[in-house]
Amino acid sequence: MDTHTRIERALVSALEGVSQQDCPGGLRAAVHYAVFPGGARIRPRLCLQVARACGDPDPAASTAAAVGIELLHCASLVHDDLPCFDNASLRRGKASVHRAFGEPLAVLTGDALIVLAFDVLTDAADISPRRLRTLIKTLARATGMPGGIVAGQAWECESQIDLSRYQRAKTGALFAAATAAGAAAAGAEPSQWTLLGESLGEAFQVADDIRDVADTSAQMGKDAAQDATLGRPNAALQLGLDGALNRLDDLISAAVESIPTCVGGRQLRKQIISEAARLLPPSLARPMRVVA
Repeated sequence: MDTHTRIERALVSALEGVSQQDCPGGLRAAVHYAVFPGGARIRPRLCLQVARACGDPDPAASTAAAVGIELLHCASLVHDDLPCFDNASLRRGKASVHRAFGEPLAVLTGDALIVLAFDVLTDAADISPRRLRTLIKTLARATGMPGGIVAGQAWECESQIDLSRYQRAKTGALFAAATAAGAAAAGAEPSQWTLLGESLGEAFQVADDIRDVADTSAQMGKDAAQDATLGRPNAALQLGLDGALNRLDDLISAAVESIPTCVGGRQLRKQIISEAARLLPPSLARPMRVVA
């Protein structure tokens, strides 16, 4: 089974398990709308790629970890789009959840997805208690304080924002969780894989900042130029377009160099470089200064 099919089937199964008749119909529909159809599923794919590089001896654990990561990501998008934050009208090429279902259901949808992420982990078959504890702790730290996605959102409420700390929390936290959880699910030491996730998370945010400046809403599938409109930190605005592109190259290089010795290390390096090249808008695509 290919990685995409593995992720999609597991997400369908996770939602079917909680979408019973006694669940309010609006909430059930909003949760499904927030998850499907998905985006690139970058974070769960990264989780499974790391698990595979480490041998992936326990596919049930790595799949559960990947699904938990994606559900947390979907929750963060729903909350990020709310009127009290970005007030975004588009997400993944369609109306944002609060536009389609109303603000109260959007808040509850994000909350429900966070809880479901942990529910999926605890339901996974045959995960050892020690490994399960590590996975739950990894996802919890990526979600809350002091450096999870909740803290990342909270930085937007501060009068002054440190760009690197903001990006590490809002974007990097789930990437770091994806690599650490993939390693932990495979029985490897998760702390050795954190730097890979942190570097990729910041790289993804820099690429997103570049797209926010260089792309249109139609090309992105979400509202463009939001950072300038809302006064949010943006690497392309702070460093200039060339500076942001150079920063992206440096981060991908750091990510590749951080990969620990493992059975699938060479293949993982190639995958990261290949996928990183697709992060940029077509108009800015160029060979990256990275060596596998």
